[in-house]
Amino acid sequence: MRFSAPLIEARLIRRYKRFLADMALPDGTEVTAHCANPGAMLGLNVPGARTLLSRSTNPARKLGYSWELVEADLPGGPQWVGINTLRPNALVAEAFREGSLAPLLGYGHLRPEVRYGRASRVDFLATGEGMAPCHVEVKNCHLMRQADLAEFPDCVAARSARHMDDLAEVVATGGRAMLIVVVQMHATRFDVARDIDPAFDRAFTRARAAGVAVHAYRCRVGPDAVTIADQIPVAG
Repeated sequence: MRFSAPLIEARLIRRYKRFLADMALPDGTEVTAHCANPGAMLGLNVPGARTLLSRSTNPARKLGYSWELVEADLPGGPQWVGINTLRPNALVAEAFREGSLAPLLGYGHLRPEVRYGRASRVDFLATGEGMAPCHVEVKNCHLMRQADLAEFPDCVAARSARHMDDLAEVVATGGRAMLIVVVQMHATRFDVARDIDPAFDRAFTRARAAGVAVHAYRCRVGPDAVTIADQIPVAG
């Protein structure tokens, strides 16, 4: 996924109210950017960090900038990290169209935002001739506390735990369900941050035991584009 226009460099002043971040542009101008990330962003919201913003062309939009990337000093060294949680679904759809998601090969269509379970919406429903429909949930991952290890979640994620139980119910009733974790940074393996959210860990474990497939993909992240690169191992 290439950015439609060059990103704008800035420095983080502070992130607050979860979805707002004050930024300093190179000329000293201060702007407020939309931060499309409900998580804690551990290690990513350090004041003074180098960031990259996209700029909206919609004149009716209240905030003209969106926070896309941050250069984070992570274990193993600094790297660009994608923090916009609105991007992973688009990344999965792009990789699906390109035929680069092995777990979904053979499916012809991805239908977004399909109702299922207990008043939930699954991110995608994959369908194809002669294929059992597959419920596909997508999660964004950007937490790294050990070199090369990507973890999810970075805060208590009750809604995500409910999604795992709903996916398990799909499998229990004879369907197919899958979780795709999109790691918007360079990592070589994925695991659940069970110390941060034990309830999500229990739901994740139940879902895998029930037959929900879990796949993690790391991304190539840079100032020009974020693209899904390759699959990485999931612990357990």
